[in-house]
Amino acid sequence: MNERAPGERDDAALVAAALDGDNAAFSALMTRHKGGLYRFVRRYVGDADEALDIVQEAFVACWGKLDAFDRVRPFAVWLRRIALNKCRDWSRRRRVRRFFFGATSIEPFAGKLGAVASTAETSLEARLAALDSAIAALPAALKEPLLLILFEQMTHEDAAHSLNISTKAVETRVYRAKQRLRASLLTGEEA
Repeated sequence: MNERAPGERDDAALVAAALDGDNAAFSALMTRHKGGLYRFVRRYVGDADEALDIVQEAFVACWGKLDAFDRVRPFAVWLRRIALNKCRDWSRRRRVRRFFFGATSIEPFAGKLGAVASTAETSLEARLAALDSAIAALPAALKEPLLLILFEQMTHEDAAHSLNISTKAVETRVYRAKQRLRASLLTGEEA
């Protein structure tokens, strides 16, 4: 998932150093994983600014729970699990805000705006934005395994471990997510 240069310490060594008080070691972990973590969260929430906030929250939580990290497992998988929980918290807070304040999201309309443009004018950026919107609109049960497998390139076993479901459930949910995305993108409606 994250490559390191020859001579660089692996994640487990950096965690051990950070636990021993080496702040530079935790900074190195953050630097190594922040790009991939941001992309994961951005795809989950569909909003760049919210994604930055959630990534920050994930690293703060990571720092607070660093002693709980199992050094046998990949650090990136553990960090994605923390970020996934932060994304779920964000989704719950958002639903509560909508309920109490009657706020509507602009996300449902974002994909439709791209459909208004003529086919000749549709750019790669517009298609990618439509894909991002469609992914963000998927139910969490389908979105989470899809992001972990396709975009984070986790194995089915690591994704299953992160989501606390079986490997077969990961396979099934990824398949269903792909079907919903395909249908959504062909009809121009949300997943």
